[in-house]
Amino acid sequence: MQTQPPPDSTHATLRPGLVWFMAAASGATAANLYYNQPLLGDIGRELGATGGSLGLVPTLTQVGYAAGMLFIVPLGDSLERRRVIVTMSALVTLALVGAALAPSLPVMVLASFAVGATTVIPQLLVPLAAHLAPAAQRGRVVGTVMSGLLIGILLSRTAAGFVGTHLGWRAMFWIAAGLMLALGALLRFLLPAQPPMAAMQYPALLRSLGHLARTEPVLRLHSLLGALTFGAFSVFWSTLALYLQSLPEHYGPQVAGLFGVVGVAGALIAPLVGRYADTRGDRRINALAIGVLLLSFVVMWPLGRWLWGIALGVVLLDLGAQANHISNQTRVYSLQPEARSRLNTIYMVTYFAGGAGGSWLGTTAWTNGGWTGVCAAGAALCVVGLLALWLGSGRSRPAAARS
Repeated sequence: MQTQPPPDSTHATLRPGLVWFMAAASGATAANLYYNQPLLGDIGRELGATGGSLGLVPTLTQVGYAAGMLFIVPLGDSLERRRVIVTMSALVTLALVGAALAPSLPVMVLASFAVGATTVIPQLLVPLAAHLAPAAQRGRVVGTVMSGLLIGILLSRTAAGFVGTHLGWRAMFWIAAGLMLALGALLRFLLPAQPPMAAMQYPALLRSLGHLARTEPVLRLHSLLGALTFGAFSVFWSTLALYLQSLPEHYGPQVAGLFGVVGVAGALIAPLVGRYADTRGDRRINALAIGVLLLSFVVMWPLGRWLWGIALGVVLLDLGAQANHISNQTRVYSLQPEARSRLNTIYMVTYFAGGAGGSWLGTTAWTNGGWTGVCAAGAALCVVGLLALWLGSGRSRPAAARS
């Protein structure tokens, strides 16, 4: 048995100010996943950890995030969404306090896993925004919220580096905890209440993930496209610091972090991409976006010896990856309104699996082929994406037509 609100009952609650608030909330929350990366050196010195053991801090944060997407995000379909979002805000606050107080590396690793698992608020907000938006504006709304999420990710490392330098690494987690506590209160009062979309028990909810993946070819295609393009994105970002250090100028991590600020230009294009996705039902925007992503590696291969050449490539890289991501999500959210959280779970778990694979591929390519190998690996993933789009469009067209 499934419950669903009247088709137009929620649209009046989606004011422009609420959309921008959801975008800001997504960015502020997603930033929790990346604060520890520029602070690892300071964390290691204070807690007496080095090398692989210290690497467990960011690794377990990402593992926790994947676990949260798989086991928590589906609850957005079977429970009242606002309540789930506010509950996760409280839990991530406690997890960040645990990180700030961590007396040893094992406690820090455990707290990092908890931070990742509870930082799933953006993956609950984006389906909520898609549900609240009228169909004709869904792409634009999703694009706006996603732009906030990406800007939060890109600027999180810069913020953590600044706070860590001036106030210490623990201060960053205290500040983040305070921000999440305040954000939870705002979410409680500003988000509209939404009745559950699917009255399902938790085991049935998880089992339905497999059913959705088997029966929705559009979901499979766009999840694959997301994995390949985020993999290409990760090929670059996982090796950038290594490449900059290898240049004659031996640029340090601060320079690498500044390229995140450059990438904000690509994130700001996301609402425009969403608006285009609203007006066109085909996948032309996917092909164009993956083409731009491919162009970024073509540009950075010969021009990567100069910082301005890398900056140009970063703008193209972020623009292409974000445009493809927005188009994918707009298509996926149009499939089954009562299953948007579960559709998002399948898409995002596949997406981040692609990112993890891209990080591995990037470091392997760097070790064996240097900068040329990195650009070739990223370009190859883009070519595979274009091929998958060409092969998969015809097969999924019947399902797309009914959606």
